[in-house]
Formats: sequence, structure tokens, C-alpha cells
Amino acid sequence: MIRRAFIAGNWKMNMSHLETMKFLEKIGYGYENKNGCEVVVCPPATSLRSARTVIDDDNLDIKLGAQNMHFEQNGAFTGETSPLMIKALGVEYVILGHSERRKYFGETDEMVNKKVKAAYENSLKPIMCVGEPLEIRESGKEKSFILSQLVNGISGINSDKVKTITVTYEPIWAIGTGKIASSENANDICKIIREKVLEIHGSETAEVMRIQYGGSVKPSNVSELLGMSDIDGVLVGKASLEVDDFLAIINY
Repeated sequence: MIRRAFIAGNWKMNMSHLETMKFLEKIGYGYENKNGCEVVVCPPATSLRSARTVIDDDNLDIKLGAQNMHFEQNGAFTGETSPLMIKALGVEYVILGHSERRKYFGETDEMVNKKVKAAYENSLKPIMCVGEPLEIRESGKEKSFILSQLVNGISGINSDKVKTITVTYEPIWAIGTGKIASSENANDICKIIREKVLEIHGSETAEVMRIQYGGSVKPSNVSELLGMSDIDGVLVGKASLEVDDFLAIINY
């Protein structure tokens, strides 16, 4: 089974709507799209509409993703964005359970699971993040920690839907630090994720579902990462904010 490579840029809390438009226009000049990758950009919520406009006007073969959403469709949730709101802006993908959401905003596995279910209920494709902090890795418990996040995150979701989820392994200690798990180590974790999905949902689902790696991805390591057997894509942070770096990654 050959899975289509999937590259997503997570811009985090960076770029105004005008900066977003200029950035994507520059990407359009250099994006060759010769390798068959699926490419997604995930700007801040305030820039989603502007991103959608440039993607459509310039006919870019780039999908639009959001960085987060609430699990309710509406209500008294000040400052939150609902799945209906992002769907109306032409969003196709949504990042859920990113380590920064878990660390700084107290998101639990249960909340992530609710968001994954809400994404499917609103025809959005989840990019669900899992990964361990340094203390868990040093204790040798990273595999059980990650698999617990995985199992809890996809709990109650049927196999047909799990086929379309993207699971992103992002070791927390590697995010924005310049450190990176070795390609072999990252692949080992992605492999146990796939094996757990195989155990729960069967071989067809496990073979189709895509798994990304995230954590200090850059032009110099993307080719090696995507050459591994169970790494189907990358979630790019800092390098997705630089036109030349992001172009080098998506044109790898």
C-alpha cells in the first residue's frame, strides 16, 4: 500500500491576514507540485479567510487547515471557534491535540476525542497529535504514553473514519528546539502507532491511515524522514514560516 505523502505547515500564532496573503503568493511562484504530495497550510484563525482567497484566486494546489477548534457547534464559549465556523471558510483539515494545546491550555485526551468526533460530524479531517515530554522519554515509558493518547483520541470512532485521520507523532522535547528524533526512532514510534491501529481496526484501516512526524522538521531532514517505511508526512512548524524553507520541503 502506497500512501500519499502529506506535508502540513503549522504557523502557530504567527502572520497577520496581510502577511498570510503575501506569503502564499510567494509560495505560488515557487511551488512545483511535481512529487504528488498533499500540502496543507494551517494559519491562525484570523487569517483563514485570507488564505482561502489566495489559494482560490491563484489556483494553488494547497489545502487549508485550522490549528484548533471547539467541539461544540455554538454556545457561550468566549474566544473559541466552532467547527461550523471554520468549515464555512473552506477549511478541510484541523489540527487537534497539539502538545502546546495540551500543555498551555489543559487539553486532555477526552477533550481531544470530543474534537475528533466533532470534526467528523462536520466533514472536517482531523490531524491528531500525540507525543511524549522529555521526562516520559527518559523514564522509558514513551511508547505506553503515546499509545494511550492514541487509543483515547480515537475511542468510539469507527474504522471508516479512522482511515481518514492523520496521526502526527511529535516528541514534545523536539518541538522548536532544533533537536530531532532520529529517523529510525521516529519511524519506530510511527510503526507502533500503526500496529495499534491494526490491532483495533484491522489491516485495511492501518494500511490506509497516514502518520506524520513533527518536531524541528527542516529542508535538510525531510527527505530522510519521508524515506522511512511508516512516516507518511511531516508537520512543519518554524520552517513553514520561511518561504524558501517551506518551498524546499514541499518540493523535496
